[in-house]
Amino acid sequence: MNEYRLLVVDDEEDLCEILKFNLENEGYEVDTANSAEEALKMDISKYNLLLLDVMMGEISGFKMANILKKDAKTSHIPIIFITAKDTENDLVTGFNLGADDYISKPFSLREVLARVKAVLRRTADDEANKPEEQIVYNNLVIDISKKKASIDNEEISLTKKEFEILFLLLQHQGRVFSREDILAKVWSDEVYVLDRTIDVNITRLRKKIGQYGKNIVTRLGYGYCFETE
Repeated sequence: MNEYRLLVVDDEEDLCEILKFNLENEGYEVDTANSAEEALKMDISKYNLLLLDVMMGEISGFKMANILKKDAKTSHIPIIFITAKDTENDLVTGFNLGADDYISKPFSLREVLARVKAVLRRTADDEANKPEEQIVYNNLVIDISKKKASIDNEEISLTKKEFEILFLLLQHQGRVFSREDILAKVWSDEVYVLDRTIDVNITRLRKKIGQYGKNIVTRLGYGYCFETE
C-alpha cells in the first residue's frame, strides 16, 4: 500500500471517479473535488500530489496553482496539469507556475499512472537530497541557512566562531574533536590561533546555551564533544 495521498481536481465528475478508481487500484489514497473553489476549502497541505484540470469555472487550474504556490504550506506540493489545451503558450504558463508535468486530454490511464509514479519518485529523491536546514537537540535548535541558534524559540546571541563550534559539535553528537580538529574546521582561514582561544570560546558558549552547556563535555587529553543524555 502506498503512503501517498493524491487530490484530483476536475469539473468532469466521471473523469474524477475514473482517475480515483484507477489510482486507488495502484494503492494511492485519493480524494476528488469538482472545482477549484471546492478544493481550496480542503486541507491541501496533507496531499503529496495534485492532478489539476486547467479549464474549470471561475477559478482555473492555473489560478488555483498560483494561489497554492504563494502559500508556504502548499508551495512544495507537486502539480500535474490535466487539460485539453496543449498549445505551447499553455505549456509555458503551466511550467512557469511550477507544474511538475502536463498531460493532454485525451490520455491513456497507463500514461497518467506512469507520470504520477515518476513525479512522486522525483519528488521523493529531491526531498532525500535536500540539504539539512536545522539541527535540533531537545529545545536547542540551529538554523543552518540563517546562521542562528535558539532555545525555546529565543535566539541566542553567538559570535561567528561560537556558532560554528556549536554547529560542528551538534552536527556530530558524541564525536570527540581535538583542539587541532576545531582549529582546522573553524579557524581554517587564520594563520595563527592559540589553543587557549578555543577554550575561551567553549567556556563562553557553554554559558550562552544555559542548560545545554553541560552537554559540551571536555575529554581530558583528547578534546571536546557534545554528549546527549
